[in-house]
Amino acid sequence: MSIRKLTIMALLVAIAVAGSTFISIPTGIARAYPVQHAINVVGAIILGPVPTVVVAFITAIIRILTGTGSLLAIPGSIIGALCAGLAYKYSSKMWLAGVGEVFGTGLLASLVAVPYAKLLMGTSVAALFFMPAFLLSSTTGAILGIVIASSLRKTVLEKYFNPTLFIK
Repeated sequence: MSIRKLTIMALLVAIAVAGSTFISIPTGIARAYPVQHAINVVGAIILGPVPTVVVAFITAIIRILTGTGSLLAIPGSIIGALCAGLAYKYSSKMWLAGVGEVFGTGLLASLVAVPYAKLLMGTSVAALFFMPAFLLSSTTGAILGIVIASSLRKTVLEKYFNPTLFIK
């Protein structure tokens, strides 16, 4: 793994952690942190699926340790990051990275969160309990991530948007 790739990963973690401190949306049962989802989309486009999952995992752990995230940050960010990364890798379309994030976090992670919350948090809820909050957070973040990635495309990072040239 190159120093450049590790530096970009660290930068994305820092932006996601800092963003979760300042930007959140109350959704009733939880707080939505769209910056994490935006970082997932940007990371998926620039880095690819595996590094983006690593960024999401490290960010979730830091957010849990600093109190800006709950244990739900782990499935909520990792599944979305993986789906966004795979969607972009196999399609080369930024909007599909956003769709992958919404599908991974808003649908899959919200369903995984039910047994996860029961086992680790002692909370028993219905299958659709987490879905509205996860969908709101991931949709808002995916849109933000696509806008950011579109803006980054016009900068010196342009060469990294070629789907065959992920940062190596």
